[in-house]
Amino acid sequence: MIAESGVSIVNSVFDNFWVILVIKTGVVLGFFLTAPMVVGYAEHKVLAHMQSRLGPMEAGRFHGWAQLIADGVKFIQKEDVIPRAADGWVFTLAPGVAMVPYIALFVVIPFSDTIFAENLDIGIFFLMAMSSVTVIGVLMAGWASANKFSLIGALRAAAQLIAYELPLVLAAAAVVMEAGTLSMIGITQAQASHWFVLTQPIPFLVFLVASLAELTRPPFDMPIADSEIIYGPYTEYTGLKFAFFLLAEYGGIVALSAIASVLFLGGYRPLPGLSAIPGPLWMAAKTGALAFFVIWLRATYPRLREDQLQRFSWLALIPLSLGWLMVVAVFKVAL
Repeated sequence: MIAESGVSIVNSVFDNFWVILVIKTGVVLGFFLTAPMVVGYAEHKVLAHMQSRLGPMEAGRFHGWAQLIADGVKFIQKEDVIPRAADGWVFTLAPGVAMVPYIALFVVIPFSDTIFAENLDIGIFFLMAMSSVTVIGVLMAGWASANKFSLIGALRAAAQLIAYELPLVLAAAAVVMEAGTLSMIGITQAQASHWFVLTQPIPFLVFLVASLAELTRPPFDMPIADSEIIYGPYTEYTGLKFAFFLLAEYGGIVALSAIASVLFLGGYRPLPGLSAIPGPLWMAAKTGALAFFVIWLRATYPRLREDQLQRFSWLALIPLSLGWLMVVAVFKVAL
């Protein structure tokens, strides 16, 4: 035992604050720069098989293993173009503003009872707050591009965030009420007897749908609808700036899949009888399964219309989430 339960392994080994800060920052950044790449590579392969696309299978000698490297080289080689009418500073800062909040999300996501950066008492509140900041970067990109299509896409993204942030928070609130804590580790430990997906199936589905909308993933990709507004707020971006937006998207897939795993699937807790498998592997497996589900939907469902998107949230998901929250409150008081 090199760390006690509920205490970060880094804090158990080191005493110096600055050393701990540097190590945790490096680990979080390293994970953010690695895990989204794995999801991006998986998306290439999954879609290639589902849609019979041979392209992603050709880069490299075995099964297109070099596809991600080829994409990286392509982005690096592309010219960094800034439109003449664009607001240069805002245009340049937008990819970073969209990406940094997703990095911050991994600070409070536990991968075991000793592998985490911080165990905040308000962990889920911190996650919900940070996940809503990304839209500021999207708005900056759409407004600074001096492009009407980009501005339309940015406004669509803002409207989508407002509509789907509410069911996302309400679904998480139902879990918090049952767990009795806002801490991510506390929520995981509260699922010792059963995963919350068994007692909270509706919030689980609501959380998944709202997460797709937050990430603007199909079938909720109206802000980047290429057949309508070219590529929305990212139309004018090239090279590494565009790559940063893609990295933020895949980082968001990993982060929200990990959050859903903690809230509803027991996080790093194993299935009964399989406790020999380490907790981090359970967490990785659950996160990977949900990320695969997100990719699967891209190859399955067509894009909704904007009015269908808004109606689905305000008239279906939000009333359903509020009703379920009242049911949980009644049972919590009764028990």
